[in-house]
Amino acid sequence: MSSVNKKLLNSIKRERTLIQKDLLKMDAWAKGKKVFLTIKNPNVRETKKPFIRVPAEHVWKKYEPYRMKQTAD
Repeated sequence: MSSVNKKLLNSIKRERTLIQKDLLKMDAWAKGKKVFLTIKNPNVRETKKPFIRVPAEHVWKKYEPYRMKQTAD
């Protein structure tokens, strides 16, 4: 990959808003791909690590498409 292509790709990545990045992550997660999220560290004693990366499945649970009920209870 040439340096011109790398610069172009980097500029495209920088132009994305936080909402666009989150939507791309949600789309990938819905397709079953491995997605990581950066969240605030729940362990407040680890002051050197204010944020940690965790798999999206730990935060958003496992993806299941919406299904309407087929039978009445």
